[in-house]
Amino acid sequence: MRLQLSSPNDSKIQKTIAITGSKSETNRSLLLQALFPNIKIENLSNSDDGEVMQKGLAKSTGEVDIHHAGTAMRFLTAYFASQEGKEVVLTGSQRMHERPIKVLVEALRSLGADIQYEKAEGYPPLKIKGKKLNKSHVSLPANISSQYISALLLVAPSLENGLELELIGKITSVPYIKMTLALLEQIGVQTSFEGNNIKVSPKKAVTDTTLVVESDWSSASYFYSIVAMCEAGTEIQLSSYKQNSLQGDSVLAEIYTDFGVETTFSNNTILLKKTNGVKSTHLEYELSNAPDIAQTIAVTCLGLGIGCHLTGLHTLPIKETDRLAALQTELGKFGATVDIDAESLTLKAQPTLLTGVSVDTYNDHRMAMAFGPLALKANFIVNDAEVVSKSYPDFWKDLKILGFGIEEL
Repeated sequence: MRLQLSSPNDSKIQKTIAITGSKSETNRSLLLQALFPNIKIENLSNSDDGEVMQKGLAKSTGEVDIHHAGTAMRFLTAYFASQEGKEVVLTGSQRMHERPIKVLVEALRSLGADIQYEKAEGYPPLKIKGKKLNKSHVSLPANISSQYISALLLVAPSLENGLELELIGKITSVPYIKMTLALLEQIGVQTSFEGNNIKVSPKKAVTDTTLVVESDWSSASYFYSIVAMCEAGTEIQLSSYKQNSLQGDSVLAEIYTDFGVETTFSNNTILLKKTNGVKSTHLEYELSNAPDIAQTIAVTCLGLGIGCHLTGLHTLPIKETDRLAALQTELGKFGATVDIDAESLTLKAQPTLLTGVSVDTYNDHRMAMAFGPLALKANFIVNDAEVVSKSYPDFWKDLKILGFGIEEL
Protein backbone atom coordinates (compact mmCIF):
# COMPACT_ATOMS: atom_id res chain seq x y z
CA MET A 1 0.00 0.00 0.00
CA ARG A 2 1.36 3.40 -1.05
CA LEU A 3 0.01 6.51 0.66
CA GLN A 4 0.21 10.14 -0.43
CA LEU A 5 0.55 12.32 2.67
CA SER A 6 -0.25 16.00 2.97
CA SER A 7 -0.62 18.54 5.76
CA PRO A 8 -3.86 19.23 7.69
CA ASN A 9 -5.68 22.40 6.62
CA ASP A 10 -5.69 23.61 10.22
CA SER A 11 -2.16 24.09 11.59
CA LYS A 12 -3.46 24.38 15.16
CA ILE A 13 -4.75 20.88 15.97
CA GLN A 14 -7.11 20.23 18.91
CA LYS A 15 -7.91 16.50 19.12
CA THR A 16 -8.07 13.43 21.40
CA ILE A 17 -6.62 10.03 20.43
CA ALA A 18 -6.95 6.68 22.26
CA ILE A 19 -3.90 4.41 21.88
CA THR A 20 -3.97 0.70 22.73
CA GLY A 21 -1.62 -1.03 25.13
CA SER A 22 2.16 -1.08 24.91
CA LYS A 23 3.59 -3.82 22.71
CA SER A 24 6.47 -4.26 25.16
CA GLU A 25 4.23 -4.66 28.21
CA THR A 26 1.73 -6.80 26.27
CA ASN A 27 4.29 -9.38 25.19
CA ARG A 28 5.79 -9.61 28.68
CA SER A 29 2.34 -9.98 30.23
CA LEU A 30 1.29 -12.65 27.72
CA LEU A 31 4.36 -14.77 28.49
CA LEU A 32 3.72 -14.49 32.23
CA GLN A 33 0.07 -15.46 31.65
CA ALA A 34 1.23 -18.57 29.73
CA LEU A 35 3.37 -19.57 32.72
CA PHE A 36 0.75 -18.64 35.33
CA PRO A 37 -2.83 -18.95 33.96
CA ASN A 38 -4.36 -17.13 36.94
CA ILE A 39 -3.18 -13.85 35.42
CA LYS A 40 -5.71 -11.70 33.56
CA ILE A 41 -4.64 -8.89 31.21
CA GLU A 42 -6.46 -5.65 30.33
CA ASN A 43 -5.76 -3.15 27.51
CA LEU A 44 -3.75 -5.57 25.36
CA SER A 45 -1.98 -4.13 22.32
CA ASN A 46 -3.87 -4.71 19.06
CA SER A 47 -0.56 -4.94 17.19
CA ASP A 48 0.59 -7.71 14.88
CA ASP A 49 3.38 -8.44 17.36
CA GLY A 50 0.90 -9.03 20.18
CA GLU A 51 -1.20 -11.31 17.97
CA VAL A 52 1.87 -13.29 16.86
CA MET A 53 2.94 -13.70 20.48
CA GLN A 54 -0.49 -15.04 21.49
CA LYS A 55 -0.55 -17.52 18.60
CA GLY A 56 2.98 -18.67 19.35
CA LEU A 57 2.28 -19.30 23.04
CA ALA A 58 -0.75 -21.40 22.09
CA LYS A 59 1.37 -23.96 20.22
CA SER A 60 3.18 -26.97 21.66
CA THR A 61 4.57 -28.64 18.55
CA GLY A 62 5.40 -27.92 14.91
CA GLU A 63 6.45 -24.65 13.31
CA VAL A 64 5.95 -21.32 15.04
CA ASP A 65 6.32 -18.44 12.56
CA ILE A 66 6.68 -15.02 14.23
CA HIS A 67 7.21 -13.11 10.94
CA HIS A 68 9.04 -9.79 11.73
CA ALA A 69 8.42 -9.86 15.51
CA GLY A 70 11.84 -9.66 17.17
CA THR A 71 10.45 -9.50 20.70
CA ALA A 72 8.41 -12.65 20.13
CA MET A 73 11.49 -14.43 18.74
CA ARG A 74 13.54 -13.71 21.88
CA PHE A 75 10.74 -14.31 24.40
CA LEU A 76 9.44 -17.50 22.76
CA THR A 77 12.96 -18.93 22.50
CA ALA A 78 13.26 -18.79 26.29
CA TYR A 79 9.67 -19.93 26.81
CA PHE A 80 9.80 -23.05 24.65
CA ALA A 81 13.29 -23.97 25.89
CA SER A 82 11.96 -24.06 29.47
CA GLN A 83 8.70 -25.92 28.76
CA GLU A 84 9.17 -29.65 29.24
CA GLY A 85 7.51 -31.71 26.49
CA LYS A 86 7.12 -28.90 23.94
CA GLU A 87 9.00 -29.24 20.66
CA VAL A 88 8.90 -26.53 17.99
CA VAL A 89 10.79 -24.94 15.14
CA LEU A 90 10.80 -21.20 15.80
CA THR A 91 11.13 -19.24 12.56
CA GLY A 92 10.27 -15.89 11.00
CA SER A 93 10.77 -13.63 7.99
CA GLN A 94 13.94 -13.48 5.92
CA ARG A 95 15.01 -10.41 7.93
CA MET A 96 14.46 -12.39 11.14
CA HIS A 97 16.87 -15.03 9.81
CA GLU A 98 19.48 -12.25 9.66
CA ARG A 99 18.99 -11.03 13.24
CA PRO A 100 21.44 -12.57 15.74
CA ILE A 101 20.21 -14.69 18.62
CA LYS A 102 23.39 -16.56 19.59
CA VAL A 103 23.87 -14.75 22.92
CA LEU A 104 20.44 -15.87 24.15
CA VAL A 105 20.79 -19.41 22.80
CA GLU A 106 24.16 -19.85 24.51
CA ALA A 107 22.76 -18.51 27.78
CA LEU A 108 19.85 -20.95 27.63
CA ARG A 109 22.15 -23.83 26.69
CA SER A 110 24.28 -23.03 29.75
CA LEU A 111 21.11 -23.54 31.81
CA GLY A 112 20.58 -26.93 30.14
CA ALA A 113 18.37 -26.05 27.15
CA ASP A 114 18.23 -28.14 23.97
CA ILE A 115 18.31 -25.66 21.06
CA GLN A 116 19.70 -26.33 17.58
CA TYR A 117 20.19 -23.98 14.62
CA GLU A 118 18.26 -25.14 11.56
CA LYS A 119 20.34 -23.07 9.13
CA ALA A 120 23.07 -20.51 9.88
CA GLU A 121 24.93 -20.73 13.20
CA GLY A 122 23.79 -17.98 15.55
CA TYR A 123 20.56 -17.13 13.70
CA PRO A 124 16.95 -18.35 13.46
CA PRO A 125 15.24 -20.63 12.64
CA LEU A 126 15.70 -22.62 15.85
CA LYS A 127 14.72 -26.19 16.70
CA ILE A 128 13.80 -26.22 20.38
CA LYS A 129 13.05 -29.24 22.56
CA GLY A 130 11.64 -28.03 25.87
CA LYS A 131 13.33 -29.34 29.00
CA LYS A 132 13.25 -28.87 32.75
CA LEU A 133 16.07 -26.38 33.34
CA ASN A 134 17.72 -27.08 36.72
CA LYS A 135 20.70 -24.76 36.56
CA SER A 136 20.20 -21.24 37.90
CA HIS A 137 23.33 -19.18 37.14
CA VAL A 138 24.03 -17.45 33.82
CA SER A 139 26.15 -14.55 32.54
CA LEU A 140 25.44 -12.20 29.63
CA PRO A 141 27.18 -9.17 28.10
CA ALA A 142 25.51 -6.10 29.61
CA ASN A 143 25.42 -4.04 26.40
CA ILE A 144 23.20 -6.40 24.38
CA SER A 145 19.52 -5.89 23.58
CA SER A 146 17.47 -5.88 26.78
CA GLN A 147 15.09 -8.36 25.12
CA TYR A 148 17.67 -11.14 25.60
CA ILE A 149 17.86 -10.28 29.28
CA SER A 150 14.10 -9.91 29.69
CA ALA A 151 13.49 -13.26 27.94
CA LEU A 152 15.52 -15.01 30.65
CA LEU A 153 14.00 -13.00 33.50
CA LEU A 154 10.42 -13.71 32.38
CA VAL A 155 10.83 -17.50 32.47
CA ALA A 156 12.99 -17.36 35.63
CA PRO A 157 10.18 -17.74 38.20
CA SER A 158 9.04 -20.95 36.48
CA LEU A 159 12.50 -22.51 36.81
CA GLU A 160 12.97 -24.92 39.72
CA ASN A 161 15.70 -22.81 41.34
CA GLY A 162 14.89 -19.40 39.88
CA LEU A 163 17.70 -17.47 38.22
CA GLU A 164 20.81 -15.48 39.10
CA LEU A 165 21.88 -13.37 36.14
CA GLU A 166 25.24 -11.59 35.96
CA LEU A 167 25.58 -8.76 33.43
CA ILE A 168 29.16 -8.19 32.32
CA GLY A 169 30.15 -4.61 31.43
CA LYS A 170 28.06 -1.42 31.18
CA ILE A 171 24.31 -2.05 31.21
CA THR A 172 22.14 -0.47 28.49
CA SER A 173 18.34 -0.30 28.18
CA VAL A 174 17.92 -0.37 31.97
CA PRO A 175 14.26 0.82 31.81
CA TYR A 176 13.22 -2.29 29.88
CA ILE A 177 14.92 -4.55 32.42
CA LYS A 178 13.17 -2.67 35.23
CA MET A 179 9.84 -2.98 33.36
CA THR A 180 10.25 -6.76 33.32
CA LEU A 181 11.18 -6.91 37.00
CA ALA A 182 8.26 -4.63 37.95
CA LEU A 183 5.80 -6.93 36.17
CA LEU A 184 7.29 -9.94 37.98
CA GLU A 185 6.85 -8.14 41.28
CA GLN A 186 3.23 -7.31 40.39
CA ILE A 187 2.46 -11.03 40.23
CA GLY A 188 4.24 -11.71 43.53
CA VAL A 189 7.69 -12.82 42.34
CA GLN A 190 10.64 -11.74 44.49
CA THR A 191 13.43 -10.01 42.55
CA SER A 192 16.55 -7.99 43.21
CA PHE A 193 18.71 -5.84 40.93
CA GLU A 194 21.93 -4.76 42.59
CA GLY A 195 24.87 -3.52 40.56
CA ASN A 196 25.27 -5.94 37.66
CA ASN A 197 23.49 -8.83 39.34
CA ILE A 198 19.82 -9.73 39.02
CA LYS A 199 18.09 -12.43 41.05
CA VAL A 200 14.62 -13.85 40.43
CA SER A 201 13.15 -16.30 42.96
CA PRO A 202 11.18 -19.36 41.84
CA LYS A 203 7.39 -19.34 42.18
CA LYS A 204 5.13 -22.38 41.92
CA ALA A 205 1.84 -20.52 41.43
CA VAL A 206 0.36 -17.03 41.26
CA THR A 207 -2.86 -15.92 42.95
CA ASP A 208 -5.54 -14.27 40.80
CA THR A 209 -3.91 -11.12 39.42
CA THR A 210 -4.91 -8.55 36.78
CA LEU A 211 -2.20 -6.76 34.81
CA VAL A 212 -3.35 -3.49 33.20
CA VAL A 213 -1.15 -2.68 30.20
CA GLU A 214 -0.28 1.00 29.86
CA SER A 215 -0.63 2.52 26.38
CA ASP A 216 2.47 2.58 24.23
CA TRP A 217 4.87 5.50 24.75
CA SER A 218 6.67 4.68 21.49
CA SER A 219 3.35 5.28 19.71
CA ALA A 220 2.94 8.55 21.62
CA SER A 221 6.26 9.75 20.20
CA TYR A 222 4.70 10.46 16.80
CA PHE A 223 2.17 12.81 18.38
CA TYR A 224 4.94 14.60 20.24
CA SER A 225 6.58 15.07 16.84
CA ILE A 226 3.34 16.43 15.35
CA VAL A 227 2.79 18.90 18.19
CA ALA A 228 6.43 20.04 17.96
CA MET A 229 5.98 20.88 14.26
CA CYS A 230 2.61 22.66 14.74
CA GLU A 231 1.75 26.20 15.78
CA ALA A 232 1.78 27.29 19.42
CA GLY A 233 -1.57 26.44 20.99
CA THR A 234 -1.84 23.01 19.36
CA GLU A 235 -3.16 20.41 21.83
CA ILE A 236 -3.42 16.63 21.47
CA GLN A 237 -4.74 14.47 24.31
CA LEU A 238 -3.68 10.80 24.47
CA SER A 239 -4.91 7.92 26.63
CA SER A 240 -4.12 5.79 28.63
CA TYR A 241 -0.84 6.92 30.25
CA LYS A 242 0.56 7.24 33.73
CA GLN A 243 3.28 9.46 35.15
CA ASN A 244 5.13 6.60 36.90
CA SER A 245 5.45 4.62 33.68
CA LEU A 246 7.43 1.36 33.38
CA GLN A 247 8.36 2.25 29.78
CA GLY A 248 11.73 3.80 28.96
CA ASP A 249 10.24 5.82 26.11
CA SER A 250 8.29 7.89 28.65
CA VAL A 251 11.42 10.07 28.68
CA LEU A 252 9.66 11.74 25.71
CA ALA A 253 7.86 14.02 28.13
CA GLU A 254 11.20 15.44 29.25
CA ILE A 255 12.98 15.44 25.87
CA TYR A 256 10.22 17.23 23.99
CA THR A 257 10.27 20.22 26.33
CA ASP A 258 13.31 21.14 24.19
CA PHE A 259 10.91 21.27 21.23
CA GLY A 260 8.42 23.49 23.05
CA VAL A 261 6.00 20.67 23.94
CA GLU A 262 4.52 20.63 27.44
CA THR A 263 3.10 17.40 28.91
CA THR A 264 0.32 17.45 31.50
CA PHE A 265 -0.77 14.22 33.25
CA SER A 266 -4.39 13.90 34.41
CA ASN A 267 -6.67 10.88 35.02
CA ASN A 268 -4.55 8.43 33.00
CA THR A 269 -4.28 10.80 30.04
CA ILE A 270 -1.55 13.09 28.80
CA LEU A 271 -2.15 16.47 27.17
CA LEU A 272 0.55 17.55 24.74
CA LYS A 273 0.60 21.30 24.17
CA LYS A 274 2.85 23.43 21.98
CA THR A 275 3.84 26.34 24.20
CA ASN A 276 6.91 27.92 22.61
CA GLY A 277 9.70 27.50 20.09
CA VAL A 278 12.64 25.13 19.93
CA LYS A 279 15.29 25.44 22.64
CA SER A 280 18.28 25.32 20.25
CA THR A 281 19.23 24.94 16.60
CA HIS A 282 21.25 21.82 17.49
CA LEU A 283 20.12 19.24 20.04
CA GLU A 284 22.02 16.29 21.50
CA TYR A 285 20.60 13.19 23.22
CA GLU A 286 22.03 9.95 24.58
CA LEU A 287 19.32 7.37 23.82
CA SER A 288 20.71 4.01 24.96
CA ASN A 289 17.73 3.71 27.35
CA ALA A 290 15.17 4.66 24.67
CA PRO A 291 16.56 3.82 21.20
CA ASP A 292 13.12 3.34 19.63
CA ILE A 293 12.45 7.09 19.68
CA ALA A 294 15.63 7.99 17.75
CA GLN A 295 13.86 7.93 14.39
CA THR A 296 11.08 10.18 15.68
CA ILE A 297 13.53 12.72 17.09
CA ALA A 298 15.62 12.81 13.90
CA VAL A 299 12.55 13.42 11.73
CA THR A 300 11.24 16.08 14.14
CA CYS A 301 14.55 17.93 13.87
CA LEU A 302 14.46 17.68 10.07
CA GLY A 303 10.93 19.12 10.01
CA LEU A 304 11.92 22.03 12.25
CA GLY A 305 15.06 22.82 10.25
CA ILE A 306 17.45 22.11 13.13
CA GLY A 307 20.35 19.71 13.62
CA CYS A 308 20.87 16.92 16.13
CA HIS A 309 23.46 14.44 17.37
CA LEU A 310 21.98 11.19 18.72
CA THR A 311 24.13 8.59 20.50
CA GLY A 312 23.58 5.27 22.30
CA LEU A 313 22.08 3.73 19.15
CA HIS A 314 24.20 0.56 18.94
CA THR A 315 21.10 -1.70 18.88
CA LEU A 316 19.49 0.02 15.86
CA PRO A 317 21.45 -1.81 13.12
CA ILE A 318 19.95 -5.16 14.23
CA LYS A 319 16.32 -4.04 14.45
CA GLU A 320 13.66 -4.74 11.76
CA THR A 321 16.15 -3.09 9.43
CA ASP A 322 19.47 -1.31 9.94
CA ARG A 323 17.70 1.79 11.21
CA LEU A 324 20.78 4.02 11.11
CA ALA A 325 21.46 3.25 7.44
CA ALA A 326 17.76 3.54 6.61
CA LEU A 327 17.49 6.93 8.33
CA GLN A 328 20.53 8.21 6.47
CA THR A 329 19.00 7.20 3.14
CA GLU A 330 15.44 8.43 3.76
CA LEU A 331 16.34 11.72 5.47
CA GLY A 332 18.70 12.31 2.55
CA LYS A 333 15.79 12.12 0.10
CA PHE A 334 14.47 15.37 1.63
CA GLY A 335 17.85 17.04 1.09
CA ALA A 336 19.31 16.36 4.53
CA THR A 337 22.98 15.68 5.27
CA VAL A 338 23.28 12.78 7.72
CA ASP A 339 26.41 11.13 9.13
CA ILE A 340 26.23 7.79 10.92
CA ASP A 341 28.60 5.37 12.62
CA ALA A 342 28.04 2.15 14.57
CA GLU A 343 26.09 3.85 17.36
CA SER A 344 25.29 7.46 16.49
CA LEU A 345 23.59 9.74 13.99
CA THR A 346 24.31 13.39 13.21
CA LEU A 347 21.82 15.48 11.23
CA LYS A 348 22.86 18.87 9.90
CA ALA A 349 20.29 21.67 9.95
CA GLN A 350 18.32 21.71 6.69
CA PRO A 351 16.24 24.91 6.26
CA THR A 352 14.19 23.73 3.25
CA LEU A 353 12.88 20.30 2.37
CA LEU A 354 12.50 18.60 -1.00
CA THR A 355 8.89 17.54 -1.65
CA GLY A 356 7.24 14.78 -3.63
CA VAL A 357 9.74 12.11 -2.58
CA SER A 358 8.88 8.48 -1.79
CA VAL A 359 9.91 7.19 1.63
CA ASP A 360 10.77 3.49 1.82
CA THR A 361 9.91 1.65 5.05
CA TYR A 362 12.16 -1.47 4.94
CA ASN A 363 9.57 -3.73 6.64
CA ASP A 364 10.02 -1.45 9.66
CA HIS A 365 6.91 0.00 11.32
CA ARG A 366 8.90 2.79 12.97
CA MET A 367 10.30 4.04 9.67
CA ALA A 368 6.75 4.57 8.39
CA MET A 369 5.40 6.20 11.56
CA ALA A 370 8.41 8.38 12.31
CA PHE A 371 8.13 10.03 8.90
CA GLY A 372 4.34 10.45 9.04
CA PRO A 373 4.40 13.76 10.98
CA LEU A 374 6.74 15.26 8.37
CA ALA A 375 3.69 15.73 6.12
CA LEU A 376 3.17 18.93 8.13
CA LYS A 377 6.21 20.33 6.31
CA ALA A 378 6.34 18.53 2.94
CA ASN A 379 4.03 16.38 0.80
CA PHE A 380 5.46 12.94 0.13
CA ILE A 381 4.61 9.27 -0.48
CA VAL A 382 5.07 6.38 1.98
CA ASN A 383 5.75 2.99 0.40
CA ASP A 384 4.50 -0.21 2.07
CA ALA A 385 2.58 1.90 4.56
CA GLU A 386 0.69 -1.11 5.94
CA VAL A 387 3.83 -2.08 7.89
CA VAL A 388 2.51 0.05 10.80
CA SER A 389 0.26 -2.88 11.78
CA LYS A 390 3.29 -4.46 13.50
CA SER A 391 2.77 -2.18 16.51
CA TYR A 392 0.06 0.42 15.74
CA PRO A 393 -2.56 -0.71 13.17
CA ASP A 394 -4.68 2.45 13.60
CA PHE A 395 -1.84 4.89 12.95
CA TRP A 396 -2.98 6.24 9.57
CA LYS A 397 -6.60 6.35 10.72
CA ASP A 398 -5.56 8.40 13.75
CA LEU A 399 -3.57 10.81 11.56
CA LYS A 400 -6.75 11.31 9.51
CA ILE A 401 -8.57 12.21 12.75
CA LEU A 402 -5.98 14.98 13.18
CA GLY A 403 -6.79 16.26 9.68
CA PHE A 404 -3.83 14.89 7.72
CA GLY A 405 -4.44 14.27 4.04
CA ILE A 406 -3.91 10.54 3.42
CA GLU A 407 -4.72 9.13 -0.01
CA GLU A 408 -4.07 5.58 -1.17
CA LEU A 409 -2.35 5.46 -4.54
